[in-house]
Amino acid sequence: MKIVSNEKLIKRNKKIGQITTMAALAVLGIGLYFSFAQPEQITITFGALLIGFLLTQVGVFYGNRWGRSPRPDELISASLKGLEDKYVLYHYTAGIPHLLTGPTGIWALVPATAGGKINYDEGKGRFRQKGGNFYMKLFGQDSIGRPELDAQYALTDLKKSFQKNVSGIDLPEPRAVLIFTNPKAELEASDFPIPAVVVDKLKDFIRKQTKGSPEEFEVIKGLQKALPSADTFE
Repeated sequence: MKIVSNEKLIKRNKKIGQITTMAALAVLGIGLYFSFAQPEQITITFGALLIGFLLTQVGVFYGNRWGRSPRPDELISASLKGLEDKYVLYHYTAGIPHLLTGPTGIWALVPATAGGKINYDEGKGRFRQKGGNFYMKLFGQDSIGRPELDAQYALTDLKKSFQKNVSGIDLPEPRAVLIFTNPKAELEASDFPIPAVVVDKLKDFIRKQTKGSPEEFEVIKGLQKALPSADTFE
């Protein structure tokens, strides 16, 4: 399997996360100082706490995705290691964060960070989560959210990117798969509205998919040639 990754973007976003986190601590420190030294300055205190909280949210968001190793892209790459060279994996280079192309088609890989037991409530049409990290859920980084919508948005963005950058190629319909990257995630059902796997099972899932015809793969090879190569980001 070949991997095309935008390392410059990853390094930049990692630095943004580090700077934002330090700024958040500084602003929170200012708020704490005024709360004790000048308690009458309520506006400054609460303003600093609010800004510090918002900066913390941004710092956690960037830190989880680009600062903490293994990152989602590293987990996906490691999970798919061993696929034949006909597959090309793209990280932050092809219109969506993670894209896989190869004999089994075009796949939007959509990571989800939620932990705990994951199931799907058909009555409410939503994913449900039991357990998980309370602190991270409090900051919105480990909650289940709406992963099915994330998958839909990824497919929409991917199609728009193809229309803009590789028009003229009659591509097979792209598909999406949710990838739960949290090692404590347990999928309690198999009847999700879209494919969903824990990250360690991703390669098995891809291998089990039906391969397209030789003609279809020739089209995908044309797509691979049209998309950025590893040389683009060196």
